Amino acid sequence: MPEIFPVLLVGAGPGDPDLLTRKALRAIRQATVILVDDLVAPACLRPARAGCRIVHVGKRGGCASTPQDFIQRLMLAEARRGERVVRLKGGDPGMFGRSGEEIAFLRAHGVAVEVIPGITAGVAAAASAAAPLTHRDHCHGVAFVAGHTAAGGEVDWAALARSRLTLVIYMGVAGAGAIRRALLDGGLPACTPALLLQSVGTAAQRRLDTSLDALETDLRAASLGSPCVMLIGAALDVALDSVCAPSAAAPRRAVAAFA
Repeated sequence: MPEIFPVLLVGAGPGDPDLLTRKALRAIRQATVILVDDLVAPACLRPARAGCRIVHVGKRGGCASTPQDFIQRLMLAEARRGERVVRLKGGDPGMFGRSGEEIAFLRAHGVAVEVIPGITAGVAAAASAAAPLTHRDHCHGVAFVAGHTAAGGEVDWAALARSRLTLVIYMGVAGAGAIRRALLDGGLPACTPALLLQSVGTAAQRRLDTSLDALETDLRAASLGSPCVMLIGAALDVALDSVCAPSAAAPRRAVAAFA
């Protein structure tokens, strides 16, 4: 019976291969089988050894996706064959990457799991804009939120508005209008800075600087699409040329910047 190695759940970061951690790079080099998500940049696979099997198991909202059950069973089968399996995910495995399901499945079948973190898109987006996620004068925390949830689930946007935390919203483009209205109804000022980045950390990156009030209109005009991360909060004011204080009633001027 072959030796069964731990399955490695590895974060590839937002796309720039220079943002791979040294540990992630070592895991990619040692893998004999890599199961790759759609959002992983091809450049992140260049360090893989000759003969490593690359299996694309894309999962993206609104598109045809590889069933999660199939991915889990494939990881298990490859591990039982003695392969060194890496499940390579965009961003960080624990941030909306379904790593919880994969860890539970593999452990239930007697296979050990190791998680190697990566830089999640929300953190990379803030860094790209030289924007802080927290600020001692404005905001003392961050909330990472999915813009849509599984059937039957709801995000309490009113509670998040009251929290005054910086909101890092994933998979929220399609529901941007509803999110904007819910945050305004929850009491978040209309001129609260908003920063959106599409394809963050890649050559295709596009950026939109706007305000909560103008979010839906400016997003439509800029034609940003998925994958896109939205950051909303007063702490971002440091980086987004504000035309009004965070507490003012008038909306900010929207500024689009594409790079």
